[in-house]
Amino acid sequence: MAPFQNPGRNRRVSTAESKMGIGGLLKGLLPYVTPYRWLLVATLALTFIGSLMAQVNAVVLDRAVDRINALLHLDGGFQWPDAARILVTISVILLGKEVLAALITFGQRIFGEKIRIHVSRDLSLRVVDRILQFRMAYFSQDGNEPGKLQTRIDRGIMSLSNTVKNFFIDILPLFTSAVLALVLMYAANVYVGLVATAIIPVYFWITAVQGRRMKGWRHRVFGTHQQLSHGILNIIESMGVIKSFNRERVEAAKQAALQEQSTDQQMQTRRISFLYEGLKTFVEQIGTVLIIILTAYLVLIDYPGMTIGKIMYHVLLFANVSAPIRQLHRIYDDLNDALVYAEGFFGILEAEQEVEESGKWKVESGERVRGCFELRNVEFTYPSGTHALRDLTMTILPGQTTALVGLSGAGKSTIVNLLDKFYTPDSGTITLDGIPLHEWDTRVLREQIGLVLQKNHIFSGTIEENIRYGRPDATREEVLEAARKAYIYDQVVALPDGFNSNALQLSGGQQQRIAIARMFLKDPPIIFLDEPTASLDAIATEQIKNSIDAIKQGRTVIVISHNIGQIIDSDQLYVLDTGHCVQSGTPAEVYRQGGLYKDIFDASARSMNADKIAETLEETSR
Repeated sequence: MAPFQNPGRNRRVSTAESKMGIGGLLKGLLPYVTPYRWLLVATLALTFIGSLMAQVNAVVLDRAVDRINALLHLDGGFQWPDAARILVTISVILLGKEVLAALITFGQRIFGEKIRIHVSRDLSLRVVDRILQFRMAYFSQDGNEPGKLQTRIDRGIMSLSNTVKNFFIDILPLFTSAVLALVLMYAANVYVGLVATAIIPVYFWITAVQGRRMKGWRHRVFGTHQQLSHGILNIIESMGVIKSFNRERVEAAKQAALQEQSTDQQMQTRRISFLYEGLKTFVEQIGTVLIIILTAYLVLIDYPGMTIGKIMYHVLLFANVSAPIRQLHRIYDDLNDALVYAEGFFGILEAEQEVEESGKWKVESGERVRGCFELRNVEFTYPSGTHALRDLTMTILPGQTTALVGLSGAGKSTIVNLLDKFYTPDSGTITLDGIPLHEWDTRVLREQIGLVLQKNHIFSGTIEENIRYGRPDATREEVLEAARKAYIYDQVVALPDGFNSNALQLSGGQQQRIAIARMFLKDPPIIFLDEPTASLDAIATEQIKNSIDAIKQGRTVIVISHNIGQIIDSDQLYVLDTGHCVQSGTPAEVYRQGGLYKDIFDASARSMNADKIAETLEETSR
């Protein structure tokens, strides 16, 4: 059988490798916006109507100024009834326009905000679904620590939802209004329209230069934010160690240094931003001055179609053209921030090579696997570079208890990780019941395995919910029976809320029993025990050992423990040293061979004061 190779090993998508532009950003968002196309159409329709309404002030002012000017120069003199009609007409049109514009703006913003909120929800659900599909190796890679990964996800969703807001709620109305204003300016006077148009590319060129200048600084700010989030999470998780060693000031100093670095980076970013924003404002004002001078000149030379009202008309229209310019620096900054954060976010969604591979081999309904594992010439290196297993060959016989023994770092837990398909070997073969492990359907495989670790995760929720995690469809009586087998039942019912108590409030040893109860409830044919009683007291250890001994019957069990009492009655024993299998056989056979196992066994006996214990037992038995 050809050794299985892992082609996706050590490959990843990082923010440093990604080169996303605004086009790529919008393309990435499009699949999440498309389901709300009718909301989008309604938003765009209201946007267009609102843009037309935005030109009303300029048109009314143009007509009003010329009418009032004509009224003042009538041969018969100024007439108040005529003036009143003009004022009433202006008031009705402008106030009516404002009421209608307010309703249109409200609808446009409601629809746009609904798109943003729904897109944000869909992005959140998509990324959660995605990371649940990833191989365990992904979470061991540098840069994918919990705090950094959470920052990439949180800031990615926030920036992408803001992009939806900026594009559909802010940019489109401004852009549509600007285009309509330019069309009206050209229709009134081509020369004035050309002046207004000439200002726009200058402003956009400055904005583009600003974006290129600031991109590197934004990446630095993003990296520092990741470090800060990861550092704070690490402090919270390590609070007991920090306080026991009085290292509060040391940790505070580390965070202070990062905060200082973040402050400097943000200030440098703001300095560059303010410099270019001031330059863009200056260019915009130059455009306004040129419009005033040109229109005034055309009025003075009596250019056809140019009146005093047209001066105000063009100034207001140019204000509608420059409104996007006044807003663009903010929106452009947000888009550039979104590019930085979206790179990391879409890097998660597009990391196809990180998706956990699953074969198609399944067992028939109601059938249980035998549990015969065979490892042949297995090599494995963690993403961190740690070479954990070296040319490892061993056989785990079905229905027997196999113990893995060795010093810390020998590769014992790595074997369990490989057998549970948390990781894939670099080379070599692993089979279960003669079928290559990579051909097994991953969900089916894990349904056949019960796993109890040295440190088991307890979820936020009740004790019953945590035990039921082993088999969600279990009856309450089955949950209670699992708790009894794990010797946690009496302690739970003594709590004020019983099995409805918060599981996170339990002690470490009690939480360990909850994890063991999950395994009992699952009732699998294969059991992996990695230091299952490490955090339990002696009496609890004996109780759990008796329960585990009972459930071992007829099952394939792999046990890892530094406690000799946990492994001495195993059927088969493998001794590992730096990823190699150096001894194997029954516990008695391996002990007679001498070597590492005998050293570990004797050291364990001495550390327990076995001689003293034996003397005490002998004296009390007389």
